[in-house]
Amino acid sequence: MDDDKPVLDQMTDAMSSAADATKQAAKKAVKKVKTAAKKVAKKVTPKKKAAKKSKAKKAKKAKAGKKSAAKKSAKKRPSRKLRRRPLKRKRKPRSRSAD
Repeated sequence: MDDDKPVLDQMTDAMSSAADATKQAAKKAVKKVKTAAKKVAKKVTPKKKAAKKSKAKKAKKAKAGKKSAAKKSAKKRPSRKLRRRPLKRKRKPRSRSAD
């Protein structure tokens, strides 16, 4: 510390330099976080060309699904009476005693 300057001036200079250092450190940290976020966003988000292709594929699948659903509904189901299975007849129990 300088003996020429009063204590109050020395303290204000020290506080201002500490504030500046903190400000610069915060700015560096923000920049690092932003760049890291951009890298992650690039990895996570699909490319535009791939997104367009996938939309086209989904549309084709949806159309194909609609057609098959229409075909399925066009088929006639057998009436309820025809679908029933005939009842099995119960056998009479045999008598074991042959007296």
